[in-house]
Amino acid sequence: MLNNDVCQKARLSRDPRFDGKFFTAVKTTGIYCRSICPAPPPKEKNVLYFLTAIECANAGFRPCLRCRPDSAPNSSAWKGVNTTLERAIRLINEGALQDDSVSSLAQRLGISDRYLRQLFKKHIGMSPKAYALYQQCLFAKQLLHQTHLPITQVALASGFKSVRRFNDSFQSQLKLTPTQVRKSTDNHIKNLQLTLHYRPPFNWSTMQNILQTRAISGLEWCDEQSYGRTFEWLDCVGSFTAKHIEHNNTFEVSIVVDNLRHLKAIIYNIRRILDLDVDIQLVEQDIRPCFTDDFTINSGIRLPGIWNLFEAGIRAILGQQISVVAARNLVETLVHSLGEKVGDKLLFPTPQAIASSELSFFKMPASRKQTLRNLAQHYIDCDSPNVPEQWLALKGIGPWTVEYAKLRGLSDPDVFLGGDLGVKKAMVNLKPNFTQEQAAPWRSYLTFQLWSQL
Repeated sequence: MLNNDVCQKARLSRDPRFDGKFFTAVKTTGIYCRSICPAPPPKEKNVLYFLTAIECANAGFRPCLRCRPDSAPNSSAWKGVNTTLERAIRLINEGALQDDSVSSLAQRLGISDRYLRQLFKKHIGMSPKAYALYQQCLFAKQLLHQTHLPITQVALASGFKSVRRFNDSFQSQLKLTPTQVRKSTDNHIKNLQLTLHYRPPFNWSTMQNILQTRAISGLEWCDEQSYGRTFEWLDCVGSFTAKHIEHNNTFEVSIVVDNLRHLKAIIYNIRRILDLDVDIQLVEQDIRPCFTDDFTINSGIRLPGIWNLFEAGIRAILGQQISVVAARNLVETLVHSLGEKVGDKLLFPTPQAIASSELSFFKMPASRKQTLRNLAQHYIDCDSPNVPEQWLALKGIGPWTVEYAKLRGLSDPDVFLGGDLGVKKAMVNLKPNFTQEQAAPWRSYLTFQLWSQL
């Protein structure tokens, strides 16, 4: 439940730490805003408070064009209290209902479509399809604000099959027409500039150091303020560069892509790699009791991701029992030998390229080469290869490899690499009676906190 007195103080202070925690709806204007909205604050008697943007929309309010509440970081209340619901929301945000039905999504989740609808009705107040449609419209609104894409291309990139359907849905969901949001358009359709928001604090220096020390030339680029890389996503090929703008709590992201169909999923994956959606203050509050009383948490440490689980698995195999520098050199050799060229850049090698190669450019035991080919062949043969626990059946892959791949390839928040040498060294900062279960469900953040002490 929201405390109106607390919400009033938060919105009047415009403290960015409350951004995304709640939303303010103004009865006299019919608009809802973020707590950091720069507009003159309305009188308290004209204000209603809601936990989520969707609740504001359900109550008949439309989003503010100044603070753009669709850009607010996701709150824990938005995600719901049920792990199945949270996974369903994540899949929908990735575009699961753009081409598939609710029953197909329910089957992926291992539940009935009736139960899935009940979860959404109870915790969000709408059906899965209605939620997906609202998310499509919010994503379209972001593109209208931040890019010069023609409205036809915005409709396509947002998952709509026709401009007419897009216009009708946009107006019914947001009480605005696309042309009201977009005053003019041009034909620049491939180089997109977007702003991705997060809730502070964000320890960019730690994340930048981790990404830079592991960056592969030709595949990735990293400097003091930015990180970028090439990528493949189904039938899309492209690259992105994310520049950190600390004073705005944002990343300015430039995306070049040859197919807009999966743009929403690509942007979601960029957010995952940079870990922009976590409530890091809540995480640090939960893991603080694990440390000794005189320990100072390195605030704002996020989980630096890898583009996908396959790449994370290959990197983990090449990084077994060697230094970070040695592992990076091996990955660089692999990418430069088997990666497909895109202009002057390289893509990470596909499973097919690795499985069919003798890997003769590697000076390593034949068994290690075979492990690489085994994982690549697993991705070719298996219908659901992105279940890392299945990798344990492959010779040469053990628990550390699986856990590391989950940590960085899936951004799983609850992985504790207790067997890692660096983690073992840093565990002197934990209380004598510490058990890793005390840090659940944030054990990945505990792992990175310990690594940051080395």
